[in-house]
Amino acid sequence: MSHLALITKTQSLIAAGDIVGAEYALAELADTEGDHALMEVLEQLPPKDILAVIREYDDSKNSVVNLLVTPEQFARALVLEKQYKDLTHSHLRGMVNAIIFRSDAQPLEFLEAIGNIEGGSEALANYFAEKWSRIEAFARTGHFDTFEDDGAMLSDEELRASAHVRAHITQEEVADSDWMELAWLLRYECRDLFIEMLLVLRAKARAHDLGLDEEDLPEDDGKVETSDTDRGKATPAARDSDEESAI
Repeated sequence: MSHLALITKTQSLIAAGDIVGAEYALAELADTEGDHALMEVLEQLPPKDILAVIREYDDSKNSVVNLLVTPEQFARALVLEKQYKDLTHSHLRGMVNAIIFRSDAQPLEFLEAIGNIEGGSEALANYFAEKWSRIEAFARTGHFDTFEDDGAMLSDEELRASAHVRAHITQEEVADSDWMELAWLLRYECRDLFIEMLLVLRAKARAHDLGLDEEDLPEDDGKVETSDTDRGKATPAARDSDEESAI
């Protein structure tokens, strides 16, 4: 099968909701023609189609797509995740952990790519949505235990200053290939992105507390683009987006 035919087949399977079949078709290409051939196909697939495959993370098996997706491809796909209606963000956290912390990966390369794309900080804010209070405590005290925090949030200026404080805990102490390690990397290795992510997270929390859609926040509540409200339903990304097809 030619690469063009495989791309057409993969997109058709994704459009039909057969994500397992799409991943199998891509894995079969790697088996028959090698990883380089699959990487060439991934370069031609639209980000929304890559996202449809990588977000279906299953920790019981390795996905060759997750193993080969590049930081730039991952970032372009990641910012589209908000198109899914997943209230818990479980798919988001699963694919981020699986790819950023894969055995051969350099996490900072992925974080740099995420930071360089519009919507990257929002995607990270969604990743940490369930851990907001502990991220705030980490920003204030350098520890994740909320009992060490006095409950007062740092101002924007204090937050920017605190990002340069020496780490109280080492990366090895939080090397869980999960949210704590990712937060540590952001705060101490990607400081600007950490601040931007937390400001977006605060804006989302304010919108929730006010009973507002995030789009209704006052203009001075943050220069962030906000996502639709999740409703707990995971389906293939909308095919009518403005994302251009590779075909």
